[in-house]
Order: sequence, then C-alpha cells, then structure tokens
Amino acid sequence: MDSRKGHRIELEPVALVRSPFEEKFGIPRQPGLAPSAVGEVRLLAPYDDPGMLQGLAGFSHIWLIFQFDRCADRGWSPKVRPPRLGGNREVGVWASRSPFRPNALGLSVVRLIEVVEQPEPLLRVSGIDLLDGTPVLDIKPYLPYADALADATGGFAPDAPSAGLSVGFSKQAEGDLAKLPRPGEMRALIIEVLSLDPRPAYRRGPEPGRIYGVQLAGLNIRWQIDGAGAEVVDIKPVAPG
Repeated sequence: MDSRKGHRIELEPVALVRSPFEEKFGIPRQPGLAPSAVGEVRLLAPYDDPGMLQGLAGFSHIWLIFQFDRCADRGWSPKVRPPRLGGNREVGVWASRSPFRPNALGLSVVRLIEVVEQPEPLLRVSGIDLLDGTPVLDIKPYLPYADALADATGGFAPDAPSAGLSVGFSKQAEGDLAKLPRPGEMRALIIEVLSLDPRPAYRRGPEPGRIYGVQLAGLNIRWQIDGAGAEVVDIKPVAPG
C-alpha cells in the first residue's frame, strides 16, 4: 500500500520577497554573505494581520522557508554538482542546498532590521540571498540556543567562502555611482556581490576582454576580470521591457 495516498499537501505563499537581486546570476549562494543586500518580506492577505507579528521584533534573525519557484517546473535530480565543489563533483541532493529538489523548498536565515506594521505589514531584512518575487511559505524566529550548535560540522563546506576577488571601479563607473541616490550603499552591495565571484566555477581565472553584467536594484552592473580582481566598467539603469 502506498502510504502517500490521502496525504496531499497544498501550500500557499504567506509573503513575497522584494530583493535587489533581479536575476539568478550574482545572487550569493548562501545568506549573510552580502550584508548590504537589503530587502523586504511583504505579507500577503490573509496573513498580513499585524497581530501575527507580535513579539517578532525581539529576534535579531528570522528563518524564511521559501520555494525556488523559477525552477520548480524543471524537476529534480538525486545527485547534484554543488558550486562549492567546483561544479565537477557529485553529491546526493540531500547533502546540498540545490534548488533542484523534490519539493523545490529552500531555507534562508536573514537579519531582521525592522518590523513594520503600517501602512502595510512587512519585514525589512538584510543579508538576503533570494531572487526578487520569491514566494515565502513560512517565517520562523531564529533561536541561537537551538540553531547555532557549537559542535556542528559542515561536511564538504566547513567554512564560509572567502571573498575571492578584489573589486575596483573605473572612472566611468565612479561617475555613474556618484549620480545614484545612495552611492555608498550601492558601492558596498556591488563589492560584496562581485568579491564572491559569481561566475560559474568552470570560468574561474583570467578572461581578457570578457564583459559580464549583473542586475542589482534596477541597475545593470557591467564588470570584467582585471588581473586578480574585478573592475566595474559602468553602472546603468536597466532598460525597460
């Protein structure tokens, strides 16, 4: 007898994420790696009752349980190739945080900056690693005594990835940056994202003449590898449409 019969589970989003990350390329591969990545968790009706937020402001961090909705229809695989292993070694999907999993669910811990109740309930968060528009299925407080275990081990990813690239700005990029409303905040976000080297693992190393682009907060950041670092070439608004 199939024990799954009669146990259909239906989930619906309780919130949507607003994030500076408008495309998959460039998103940090774990939360907290780009502290300047500030976003919002906007609650959806009927889960936008301010009473549901009572007591949450006392926590410094929250867990977001979300769905990898942009790739949920691409199916899953029992084995995956984590970027942390260079994209050329396989592990079981349960030993990874790959989006290509049976229920396409993800888990992310973010810093809670502010609980906003009016005019609409939302949570301001930082260190976010989620694509803009990601549906959130549940929100839970982070408990240091239970969620940060001193004797925990990290398997093939024992430590946080180090910033692999220094990041500089061309004269053009400096001028573009100066025209933005909050140039300091944008500079910090760009440095944090590019220093993690968002290129695919197989492209690591010098790439003379190759220009990359990453969309952040409505801006197209064009950059290239310059020696051992990255140089931002220019910063332009994303073209509409």
